[in-house]
Amino acid sequence: MGMVIGIDVGISTTKIVGISDGKVVAPMRIKATDPVSSLYGAFGKYLYDNKIQIPDVEHVMLTGVGAAYITKPVYGLPTDKAGEFIADGLGARHESGKDSIIVVSMGTGTSLIRCAGDSIEHIGGIGIGGGTLQGLARLLLKTDDIRTVSEMAMRGNISNINLRIGDISAKPLPGLPMSAVASLFGNARSDASREDVAIGLIWTVLQSVGQSAVLASIGSSIREYVMIGNLTLLPQCRMVFPAIEKLYGVKFIIPEYSEFCTAIGAALCHFDRRFPTEML
Repeated sequence: MGMVIGIDVGISTTKIVGISDGKVVAPMRIKATDPVSSLYGAFGKYLYDNKIQIPDVEHVMLTGVGAAYITKPVYGLPTDKAGEFIADGLGARHESGKDSIIVVSMGTGTSLIRCAGDSIEHIGGIGIGGGTLQGLARLLLKTDDIRTVSEMAMRGNISNINLRIGDISAKPLPGLPMSAVASLFGNARSDASREDVAIGLIWTVLQSVGQSAVLASIGSSIREYVMIGNLTLLPQCRMVFPAIEKLYGVKFIIPEYSEFCTAIGAALCHFDRRFPTEML
């Protein structure tokens, strides 16, 4: 059997992976000015860099918001489209090795997908994610480069921004330690440093996402959350998510290829006929 290529097509960024013998091959990310250029640029570079010939490709699977702009088979190869939420679920399950999870897809906003047994179900989301971080950073820090914001945040002090339970109470509240956040940005001063603002922005987005995931699992037995998408690359995840884990007794999992899980899941849709796909 040939390789199945999974492609998560964004408006300006495309992520591409191969699946061969059940294994992920050489994930790659490509930027371009539009989704069509991004897709074909990613596909061509992926084949070239990995010394893959077009006849070696068995099938191409597309997903993502930019996939709507693709109306013809890619280079004449058999090409289908997979639902993005299904791709999120399949990719996260494959990479985490977990079956009963909530997948937290942190993109421009955040989508929540519940996986339980054979079921993969989109259960909602919030309008907070990478787009929120970029927009607020553009207003407050005069940059929307996430890497720059993250580097600034490494030098920031979150205690100068967030209000903690210990700041307003002499004793812990029931179920809330003194270190728990009482109010995001509740302790911010008008002369806060750019570095403190940067860590405050990242903390606000990541904590909102993490706590939304926990609240989404209320009433179920799910206590594990697989985090996927670009925001998982932020080093601040290692600060924010462990605090939520300790508070609620849950587990956040960031798999090795967290950034590429949707593309991986798209490729896996070719092998899993339980879920519908759209043929081009």
